[in-house]
Amino acid sequence: MTAVEAGAGRLKEEADEPGWEVDPDDEWGVAVITTVGRQLKLRREAAGMRAAEFGRVVGYGEDMVYKIEGGKRIPRQEFLDKADEVLGAGGLLSAAWEDVKKVRYPKTVRQLGKLEGKAVEIGVYECNIIAGLLQTPDHARAVIGAAQPPYSPDDIERMVAARLARQSVFERDPAPSIHFVLEEAPLRRRAGGTMVWRQQLERLLEIGRLNNVWLQVMPTDTEPHPGLDGRIELLKFPDGTAVGRSDGKFNGRPVSDPRQLRILELRYGTIRAQALPPRESLAFIEELLGET
Repeated sequence: MTAVEAGAGRLKEEADEPGWEVDPDDEWGVAVITTVGRQLKLRREAAGMRAAEFGRVVGYGEDMVYKIEGGKRIPRQEFLDKADEVLGAGGLLSAAWEDVKKVRYPKTVRQLGKLEGKAVEIGVYECNIIAGLLQTPDHARAVIGAAQPPYSPDDIERMVAARLARQSVFERDPAPSIHFVLEEAPLRRRAGGTMVWRQQLERLLEIGRLNNVWLQVMPTDTEPHPGLDGRIELLKFPDGTAVGRSDGKFNGRPVSDPRQLRILELRYGTIRAQALPPRESLAFIEELLGET
Protein backbone atom coordinates (compact mmCIF):
# COMPACT_ATOMS: atom_id res chain seq x y z
CA MET A 1 0.00 0.00 0.00
CA THR A 2 1.35 3.44 -0.93
CA ALA A 3 1.55 6.38 1.46
CA VAL A 4 -1.28 8.00 -0.45
CA GLU A 5 -3.45 4.91 -0.02
CA ALA A 6 -2.62 4.64 3.67
CA GLY A 7 -3.51 8.25 4.27
CA ALA A 8 -6.75 8.21 2.35
CA GLY A 9 -8.87 7.38 5.41
CA ARG A 10 -12.33 8.88 5.26
CA LEU A 11 -13.23 9.76 1.69
CA LYS A 12 -14.03 13.38 1.03
CA GLU A 13 -17.58 13.78 -0.15
CA GLU A 14 -19.72 16.67 -1.42
CA ALA A 15 -20.67 17.75 2.10
CA ASP A 16 -17.16 18.15 3.49
CA GLU A 17 -14.88 18.78 0.53
CA PRO A 18 -14.02 22.50 0.38
CA GLY A 19 -13.64 22.55 -3.37
CA TRP A 20 -15.95 24.86 -5.30
CA GLU A 21 -18.78 24.66 -7.72
CA VAL A 22 -18.13 26.13 -11.16
CA ASP A 23 -20.16 29.23 -12.01
CA PRO A 24 -21.87 28.41 -15.35
CA ASP A 25 -21.79 32.11 -16.28
CA ASP A 26 -18.00 32.23 -15.92
CA GLU A 27 -17.00 31.19 -19.44
CA TRP A 28 -13.26 31.30 -18.87
CA GLY A 29 -13.57 29.41 -15.59
CA VAL A 30 -15.76 26.75 -17.18
CA ALA A 31 -13.25 26.30 -20.05
CA VAL A 32 -10.27 25.92 -17.70
CA ILE A 33 -11.95 23.48 -15.31
CA THR A 34 -13.48 21.43 -18.13
CA THR A 35 -10.05 21.04 -19.79
CA VAL A 36 -8.39 19.98 -16.54
CA GLY A 37 -11.19 17.52 -15.82
CA ARG A 38 -10.93 16.01 -19.30
CA GLN A 39 -7.17 15.52 -18.92
CA LEU A 40 -7.68 13.88 -15.54
CA LYS A 41 -10.28 11.47 -16.90
CA LEU A 42 -8.12 10.50 -19.89
CA ARG A 43 -5.14 9.75 -17.65
CA ARG A 44 -7.25 7.78 -15.19
CA GLU A 45 -8.75 5.65 -17.95
CA ALA A 46 -5.34 5.18 -19.55
CA ALA A 47 -4.12 3.85 -16.20
CA GLY A 48 -7.00 1.37 -16.18
CA MET A 49 -8.53 2.73 -12.97
CA ARG A 50 -12.23 3.06 -12.30
CA ALA A 51 -13.44 6.28 -10.71
CA ALA A 52 -14.31 4.54 -7.44
CA GLU A 53 -10.87 2.91 -7.21
CA PHE A 54 -9.10 6.13 -8.07
CA GLY A 55 -11.18 7.99 -5.52
CA ARG A 56 -10.28 5.56 -2.75
CA VAL A 57 -6.58 5.95 -3.47
CA VAL A 58 -6.60 9.75 -3.46
CA GLY A 59 -9.10 9.98 -0.60
CA TYR A 60 -12.10 11.37 -2.50
CA GLY A 61 -15.58 9.98 -3.05
CA GLU A 62 -16.52 8.55 -6.46
CA ASP A 63 -19.17 11.23 -6.98
CA MET A 64 -16.62 13.96 -6.31
CA VAL A 65 -14.20 12.43 -8.83
CA TYR A 66 -16.91 12.41 -11.50
CA LYS A 67 -17.78 16.04 -10.76
CA ILE A 68 -14.17 17.16 -11.10
CA GLU A 69 -13.68 15.17 -14.29
CA GLY A 70 -16.94 16.57 -15.67
CA GLY A 71 -15.83 20.17 -15.11
CA LYS A 72 -18.52 20.80 -12.49
CA ARG A 73 -16.23 21.11 -9.50
CA ILE A 74 -13.03 23.10 -9.04
CA PRO A 75 -10.26 20.80 -7.75
CA ARG A 76 -7.99 21.78 -4.89
CA GLN A 77 -4.22 21.75 -5.25
CA GLU A 78 -3.89 18.74 -2.96
CA PHE A 79 -6.23 16.74 -5.20
CA LEU A 80 -4.21 17.54 -8.33
CA ASP A 81 -0.94 16.68 -6.57
CA LYS A 82 -2.30 13.32 -5.38
CA ALA A 83 -3.79 12.56 -8.79
CA ASP A 84 -0.47 13.38 -10.44
CA GLU A 85 1.35 10.95 -8.13
CA VAL A 86 -1.19 8.13 -8.47
CA LEU A 87 -1.49 8.39 -12.26
CA GLY A 88 2.21 8.98 -12.88
CA ALA A 89 1.54 12.21 -14.78
CA GLY A 90 5.07 13.49 -14.29
CA GLY A 91 3.97 16.82 -12.86
CA LEU A 92 1.52 17.72 -15.62
CA LEU A 93 -1.58 17.45 -13.44
CA SER A 94 0.11 19.29 -10.59
CA ALA A 95 1.09 22.04 -13.03
CA ALA A 96 -2.59 22.50 -13.95
CA TRP A 97 -2.98 24.25 -10.60
CA GLU A 98 -1.38 27.36 -12.12
CA ASP A 99 -4.44 27.70 -14.37
CA VAL A 100 -6.98 26.45 -11.83
CA LYS A 101 -5.96 28.92 -9.13
CA LYS A 102 -6.69 31.81 -11.49
CA VAL A 103 -10.34 30.83 -11.81
CA ARG A 104 -11.06 29.38 -8.36
CA TYR A 105 -12.66 32.61 -7.15
CA PRO A 106 -15.95 34.16 -8.36
CA LYS A 107 -15.72 36.10 -11.60
CA THR A 108 -16.65 39.44 -10.01
CA VAL A 109 -13.95 39.05 -7.35
CA ARG A 110 -11.34 38.17 -9.98
CA GLN A 111 -12.25 41.24 -11.97
CA LEU A 112 -11.94 43.46 -8.89
CA GLY A 113 -8.64 41.85 -7.91
CA LYS A 114 -7.33 42.36 -11.44
CA LEU A 115 -8.17 46.07 -11.33
CA GLU A 116 -6.65 46.49 -7.88
CA GLY A 117 -3.54 44.68 -9.12
CA LYS A 118 -3.07 47.30 -11.86
CA ALA A 119 -3.96 50.43 -9.91
CA VAL A 120 -1.29 52.90 -8.82
CA GLU A 121 -3.70 54.48 -6.35
CA ILE A 122 -6.49 52.81 -4.38
CA GLY A 123 -8.96 54.67 -2.18
CA VAL A 124 -11.55 52.84 -0.06
CA TYR A 125 -14.23 54.08 2.33
CA GLU A 126 -16.25 51.48 4.23
CA CYS A 127 -19.39 52.34 6.16
CA ASN A 128 -20.50 49.12 7.88
CA ILE A 129 -17.54 46.73 7.86
CA ILE A 130 -13.76 46.73 7.92
CA ALA A 131 -12.57 46.84 4.31
CA GLY A 132 -12.00 43.40 2.78
CA LEU A 133 -8.41 44.28 1.88
CA LEU A 134 -7.74 44.69 5.61
CA GLN A 135 -9.58 41.69 7.05
CA THR A 136 -7.91 38.76 8.78
CA PRO A 137 -9.09 35.27 7.77
CA ASP A 138 -11.02 34.73 11.02
CA HIS A 139 -12.63 38.16 10.90
CA ALA A 140 -13.67 37.64 7.27
CA ARG A 141 -15.08 34.23 8.19
CA ALA A 142 -17.12 35.72 11.03
CA VAL A 143 -18.49 38.59 8.94
CA ILE A 144 -19.38 36.44 5.92
CA GLY A 145 -20.82 33.75 8.18
CA ALA A 146 -23.23 36.26 9.74
CA ALA A 147 -25.19 36.65 6.50
CA GLN A 148 -28.88 35.69 6.36
CA PRO A 149 -29.89 33.45 4.78
CA PRO A 150 -26.59 31.79 5.70
CA TYR A 151 -24.01 30.72 3.17
CA SER A 152 -22.91 27.10 3.10
CA PRO A 153 -19.54 26.35 4.75
CA ASP A 154 -18.21 25.71 1.25
CA ASP A 155 -19.26 29.15 0.01
CA ILE A 156 -17.90 30.86 3.12
CA GLU A 157 -14.46 29.34 2.61
CA ARG A 158 -14.50 30.29 -1.05
CA MET A 159 -15.34 33.90 -0.27
CA VAL A 160 -12.78 34.10 2.52
CA ALA A 161 -10.07 32.73 0.23
CA ALA A 162 -11.05 35.17 -2.53
CA ARG A 163 -10.95 38.10 -0.12
CA LEU A 164 -7.50 37.13 1.14
CA ALA A 165 -6.18 36.66 -2.40
CA ARG A 166 -6.91 40.33 -3.13
CA GLN A 167 -4.56 41.29 -0.30
CA SER A 168 -1.58 40.45 -2.50
CA VAL A 169 -1.87 44.12 -3.48
CA PHE A 170 0.25 44.88 -0.39
CA GLU A 171 3.09 42.78 -1.82
CA ARG A 172 3.32 44.61 -5.14
CA ASP A 173 6.57 46.22 -6.23
CA PRO A 174 6.41 49.09 -6.91
CA ALA A 175 3.77 49.50 -4.23
CA PRO A 176 0.56 51.40 -5.00
CA SER A 177 -0.62 54.30 -2.85
CA ILE A 178 -3.51 52.97 -0.75
CA HIS A 179 -5.94 55.04 1.33
CA PHE A 180 -8.57 53.69 3.71
CA VAL A 181 -11.29 55.41 5.72
CA LEU A 182 -13.07 53.16 8.22
CA GLU A 183 -15.99 54.00 10.47
CA GLU A 184 -15.52 53.71 14.23
CA ALA A 185 -18.50 51.40 14.83
CA PRO A 186 -17.17 48.36 12.88
CA LEU A 187 -13.84 48.73 14.69
CA ARG A 188 -15.63 48.27 18.01
CA ARG A 189 -17.71 45.29 16.87
CA ARG A 190 -16.11 42.13 18.23
CA ALA A 191 -16.87 39.91 15.25
CA GLY A 192 -15.71 36.39 15.95
CA GLY A 193 -15.03 37.04 19.64
CA THR A 194 -12.48 39.07 21.58
CA MET A 195 -9.37 37.25 20.33
CA VAL A 196 -10.39 37.52 16.67
CA TRP A 197 -11.27 41.18 17.24
CA ARG A 198 -7.87 41.90 18.80
CA GLN A 199 -6.06 40.18 15.95
CA GLN A 200 -8.04 42.27 13.49
CA LEU A 201 -7.07 45.51 15.23
CA GLU A 202 -3.44 44.41 15.29
CA ARG A 203 -3.67 43.74 11.56
CA LEU A 204 -5.00 47.27 11.00
CA LEU A 205 -2.03 48.70 12.90
CA GLU A 206 0.39 46.56 10.91
CA ILE A 207 -1.02 47.66 7.55
CA GLY A 208 -1.55 51.25 8.68
CA ARG A 209 2.17 51.60 9.43
CA LEU A 210 3.26 50.69 5.90
CA ASN A 211 4.83 53.67 4.15
CA ASN A 212 2.45 53.40 1.16
CA VAL A 213 -0.74 53.11 3.24
CA TRP A 214 -2.83 55.84 4.86
CA LEU A 215 -5.48 54.54 7.25
CA GLN A 216 -8.04 56.91 8.76
CA VAL A 217 -10.86 56.43 11.25
CA MET A 218 -14.16 58.29 11.00
CA PRO A 219 -15.38 58.97 14.57
CA THR A 220 -19.01 58.18 15.29
CA ASP A 221 -19.58 61.62 16.82
CA THR A 222 -18.53 63.51 13.68
CA GLU A 223 -20.83 65.62 11.51
CA PRO A 224 -22.80 63.91 8.69
CA HIS A 225 -20.63 63.23 5.64
CA PRO A 226 -21.06 62.09 1.99
CA GLY A 227 -20.34 58.45 2.85
CA LEU A 228 -23.58 57.81 4.69
CA ASP A 229 -25.00 56.16 1.55
CA GLY A 230 -22.40 53.40 1.75
CA ARG A 231 -18.99 52.31 0.54
CA ILE A 232 -16.84 54.09 -2.03
CA GLU A 233 -13.86 52.72 -3.95
CA LEU A 234 -11.65 54.64 -6.38
CA LEU A 235 -8.92 53.06 -8.51
CA LYS A 236 -6.47 55.07 -10.60
CA PHE A 237 -4.20 53.52 -13.24
CA PRO A 238 -0.79 54.37 -14.76
CA ASP A 239 -2.32 55.65 -18.01
CA GLY A 240 -4.36 58.29 -16.19
CA THR A 241 -7.67 56.44 -16.39
CA ALA A 242 -9.73 55.56 -13.34
CA VAL A 243 -12.73 53.53 -12.24
CA GLY A 244 -14.92 53.94 -9.20
CA ARG A 245 -17.76 52.22 -7.37
CA SER A 246 -20.18 53.58 -4.85
CA ASP A 247 -23.34 52.52 -3.10
CA GLY A 248 -26.29 54.91 -3.12
CA LYS A 249 -26.54 56.95 -6.31
CA PHE A 250 -24.37 54.61 -8.40
CA ASN A 251 -25.81 51.36 -6.92
CA GLY A 252 -22.38 49.76 -6.63
CA ARG A 253 -21.86 49.69 -10.42
CA PRO A 254 -18.37 50.45 -11.79
CA VAL A 255 -18.19 53.92 -13.34
CA SER A 256 -15.50 55.42 -15.54
CA ASP A 257 -17.25 58.49 -16.94
CA PRO A 258 -15.14 61.55 -15.95
CA ARG A 259 -18.17 63.46 -14.63
CA GLN A 260 -19.24 60.59 -12.38
CA LEU A 261 -15.66 60.04 -11.22
CA ARG A 262 -15.40 63.69 -10.22
CA ILE A 263 -18.46 63.25 -8.03
CA LEU A 264 -16.92 60.21 -6.34
CA GLU A 265 -13.58 61.98 -5.89
CA LEU A 266 -15.35 64.96 -4.31
CA ARG A 267 -17.22 62.69 -1.92
CA TYR A 268 -14.15 60.67 -1.03
CA GLY A 269 -12.04 63.78 -0.55
CA THR A 270 -14.64 65.25 1.79
CA ILE A 271 -14.78 62.01 3.79
CA ARG A 272 -11.00 61.94 4.18
CA ALA A 273 -11.00 65.56 5.30
CA GLN A 274 -13.55 64.83 8.05
CA ALA A 275 -11.85 61.66 9.32
CA LEU A 276 -9.08 61.57 11.90
CA PRO A 277 -5.58 62.04 10.40
CA PRO A 278 -3.57 58.80 9.96
CA ARG A 279 -1.40 59.25 13.06
CA GLU A 280 -4.41 59.98 15.28
CA SER A 281 -6.28 57.08 13.68
CA LEU A 282 -3.56 54.59 14.59
CA ALA A 283 -3.49 56.00 18.12
CA PHE A 284 -7.28 55.54 18.25
CA ILE A 285 -6.95 51.86 17.27
CA GLU A 286 -4.21 51.37 19.86
CA GLU A 287 -6.58 52.77 22.50
CA LEU A 288 -9.25 50.26 21.44
CA LEU A 289 -6.74 47.46 21.90
CA GLY A 290 -5.94 48.78 25.35
CA GLU A 291 -9.58 48.56 26.42
CA THR A 292 -9.48 44.73 26.63
